[in-house]
Amino acid sequence: MTSRRWIAAAAAFLIAPVLAGCGAGFDATTNKPYAPNEAQALIENGSYGSRGIHIPQAFILGPDSGAQLPWRGSAPIYLNILNTTGTPDTLQAVSAGTMGTVKVTAPVQIPSNQLVNTGKPTPQLMLESISRSLRGGETVKLDLQFANAGIVSLNVPVVTRSREFAEYPAAPGATPAPTPTPSASAPAEEAH
Repeated sequence: MTSRRWIAAAAAFLIAPVLAGCGAGFDATTNKPYAPNEAQALIENGSYGSRGIHIPQAFILGPDSGAQLPWRGSAPIYLNILNTTGTPDTLQAVSAGTMGTVKVTAPVQIPSNQLVNTGKPTPQLMLESISRSLRGGETVKLDLQFANAGIVSLNVPVVTRSREFAEYPAAPGATPAPTPTPSASAPAEEAH
């Protein structure tokens, strides 16, 4: 192979990944704004949603950063639910297993093809009598009982009241983060 052909082949090899990235066009998902957060989405068996119920965001509002939700305390549960079945459905009950009980203020109506937020303007779901203290980053398995779709289960993260979740009201009874106290330092030895 001549040196000119070798240079042309090497240039083609090096520029191929750049051109492949351009092949996605201006509508590539890498060209869209992306705002990550810790909330969970309902994914079952590798597919988004379950039996026509889609939950693009689910979280339990935990304590401030560094604090914990107390044993026997409570915390609001925030769910965004989308029913794509074509028929209205109703969220009737929620179970948290041995983690505590979930109070549902009233059955949550889920119209077809309309996003419903269970936390605004006030939380409709409250995890109560928590069986152990919880910190941000832990998860709680919830079983959601729908009138038509049946039981839909997902692991919901406990998120701290920070960053995009700082605007939410504090969980009742959350134990504040410990305040650092200055420690007495040993006196410096005198030089002889």
